[in-house]
Amino acid sequence: MTQQPTPPRLPSDVLHYTAFSSDPAGGNRAGVVLDASALDDGDMVAVAAELGYSESAFVTPAPDAADPRTFRLRFFSPKAEVDFCGHATVATAVALGEQLGAGDYHFVTNAGPVPITVTAAEGGLRATLTSVPPQVYDVAADDVTEALAALGWQHGELDTALPPRIAYAGVRHLVLAAATRERLADLDYDFDRLLALMRRLDLTTVQLVWREAETVFHVRDPFPVGGVVEDAATGAAAAAFGAYARELGLVPARATLTLHQGHDMGSPSLLEVELREDEPGVRVTGAAVRV
Repeated sequence: MTQQPTPPRLPSDVLHYTAFSSDPAGGNRAGVVLDASALDDGDMVAVAAELGYSESAFVTPAPDAADPRTFRLRFFSPKAEVDFCGHATVATAVALGEQLGAGDYHFVTNAGPVPITVTAAEGGLRATLTSVPPQVYDVAADDVTEALAALGWQHGELDTALPPRIAYAGVRHLVLAAATRERLADLDYDFDRLLALMRRLDLTTVQLVWREAETVFHVRDPFPVGGVVEDAATGAAAAAFGAYARELGLVPARATLTLHQGHDMGSPSLLEVELREDEPGVRVTGAAVRV
């Protein structure tokens, strides 16, 4: 009889949070390990896989940091390390805020430094991260066609006022805008086909959006590269989308955008995206609660 491999044991100090919601039934869940000093890369991906969340965060002291609120922060999906993850950043900041108090924190990530502020609000703590300097890139027409084919969408179902682009604010996302809410709600895609395209283009998610009003959007994020069909709340994509909207002049240079995500999955999430004229980074704010 073949002996089955022993599943990895979760560290006793794994915290479970949901981010971009003040309701434990909503948001996007993340595991948070506030002291991952004893874990190597293999341990971290094993923990992330065992948890099964789209990403989990692992905190260690930042090398040579004089500020006690500066930490090294790494993110792992169930498949591999991810350079930056917004919802796990917010979850980690709130977890630290509950232990160390509200105020300013600084995270050193693979994508670069990410400052974050934790504030008290009705219903719990909220965190505001400021992304690394974003970039927006053109995307080849053939790649858009392949993405639509994988999604089962037609070119005529796109909103021509929001053209396809690749947006970056720590990791890369392909932005595709649906012309109707019904098109966005009906998501049933070819997992392997979209995965192959995303690997070739070095994408973390595909940011599918529908514009309800000038600064109000509904979004969905397929995440096959992380082994997850869809993210319930994607802070990194929200930051990238804010940069996209600013770059294309879709919103004022100074604006606050409201992104609704996760509703079609039964896990409603609320992401606030702030653009400032004097700041290249994009601010993303959300609540987080322990579950």
